[in-house]
Amino acid sequence: MDIRPWIAALKEADARRADLPGEHLIVLATGVLLLMATGRSRSLIGRALIAAAAGAFIGRAASGTGGVARIAAMLESMRGAPRRPPQGDAS
Repeated sequence: MDIRPWIAALKEADARRADLPGEHLIVLATGVLLLMATGRSRSLIGRALIAAAAGAFIGRAASGTGGVARIAAMLESMRGAPRRPPQGDAS
């Protein structure tokens, strides 16, 4: 059983849906809270797992169309800087 098509379908569905207001801020706050909780775990493995989850949440908050990418695009347009083509665009 190949899981790749299922993951690709989930990513596509996530990309199509509209952003919830404050979604990235909530995810960022969750990541920061998890990062603060890493010191409470007594085991090294527990700390590593919590830190990995915190990094995933913070990375998710920073990525996507509603996160840092949109803010960066807005700042570039305000500056008048030329827009960079998307990464997958060969032209």
